[in-house]
Amino acid sequence: MSKRLFIRTYGCQMNVYDSDRMAESLAPHGWTRVESPEEADLVVLNTCHIREKAAEKVYSELGRLRRLREERTARGETMLLAVAGCVAQAEGEAMLERAPFLDLVVGPQAYHRLPELLARRARAEGTALATDFPVESKFDHLPERSGPSPVSAYLTVQEGCDKFCTFCVVPYTRGAEVSRPVAAILAEARQLLAGGAKELVLLGQNVNAYHGEGPDGRIWSLARLLEALAELDGVVRLRYTTSHPRDMSEDLIEAHGRIPQLAPYLHLPVQSGSDAVLEAMNRGYTAADYRRIVDRLRAVRPDIALSSDFIVGFPGEREADFEATMELVRAVGFAQAYSFKFSARPGTPAASMRGQVKEAVKAERLQRLQALLVEQARAFNEATVGRTVPVLIDGPGRHPGQLVGRTPWQQPVHLDGTGLQPGDLVIVTITGSHPHSLAGRRAAGATVEGRA
Repeated sequence: MSKRLFIRTYGCQMNVYDSDRMAESLAPHGWTRVESPEEADLVVLNTCHIREKAAEKVYSELGRLRRLREERTARGETMLLAVAGCVAQAEGEAMLERAPFLDLVVGPQAYHRLPELLARRARAEGTALATDFPVESKFDHLPERSGPSPVSAYLTVQEGCDKFCTFCVVPYTRGAEVSRPVAAILAEARQLLAGGAKELVLLGQNVNAYHGEGPDGRIWSLARLLEALAELDGVVRLRYTTSHPRDMSEDLIEAHGRIPQLAPYLHLPVQSGSDAVLEAMNRGYTAADYRRIVDRLRAVRPDIALSSDFIVGFPGEREADFEATMELVRAVGFAQAYSFKFSARPGTPAASMRGQVKEAVKAERLQRLQALLVEQARAFNEATVGRTVPVLIDGPGRHPGQLVGRTPWQQPVHLDGTGLQPGDLVIVTITGSHPHSLAGRRAAGATVEGRA
């Protein structure tokens, strides 16, 4: 008998990948994914601990789900509730004390055990807790990928972080840096491509710190892994995220100039343009170091577009420090960026640092920074108008008959979908620019590539 599974995913692309793998691990045991918690027999909240008040948002959602379950129970129906991901890892037994009605609490390194944990839960009442960091890799226990793949498919190659930035909880929730073996990554990549994927997006907390064992018994870098992936049949584009400036090795920089499938787009978080703030964050580089990396990338790939992350109002940030960030943004130029006010994460060093910045000051600085970043993104999109570029079709657009695809620089493009389908790579002339997307039309005489 089919059992119904609903997963709500919070946060990063790695959580999206993890949610898909959870569903795949449960599928052989009769679980089918559904679209809403109201129709599910098992609801999983796959959580992220990065955003402000992440845990409180999870508890708020659990309160709503608890009421839903009570309604279902009154009708004689069963509904299990589980929390997975980084909030589950960070809260652990404290979550069970606060939400004793939970059936499962599973950390990000243990979700491969979901079938076992559900079976244990069925045999005995009570909550199953799995928040240890196991010795064995969860990837060794997950089923092979099967079925159709999205045009742009996520592929985790590395997990965890050894950097210990003072504002970040990832080392405590995801554990130490671990890289998957090359053979396992290539096998999963082939399965994704066989399912229809055209673009592979390599994921990791510090993806460019990748150091996995190769088939030759030697340690491979991310650059060498990308070269091997580029040789697989069907790969149209490759990307990777999220990178750390300290791990931007010379061979990886050079890979951007020599691997045609590697998209000219890189997310490289800088966080601040102030050396004093970067030191307090324990980032391990200076603003000048970051700019040298950018210069090297643009030397090998002049059309590369950059996106970044910024934290405003970190403890001790003075107006001069903030102005240094603004200067770095003006000097580098970003096609896209994510910016946030500093918010303390319990248990991190930054939470108890002296010199906490007032909320009003943080808000005002963030407004100034975002205005500059929005202007840069607008200018980047407008500079594409009139150009003829390859667009990889993702799926349907907002209007009937319309499709949306992406340029090599990750810009969404809406165009007439006549004669096209997801997975096609088509040459498009960009005809207009909007705040978050582009408009285009298929170039005269352009052929369609990418079909099997």
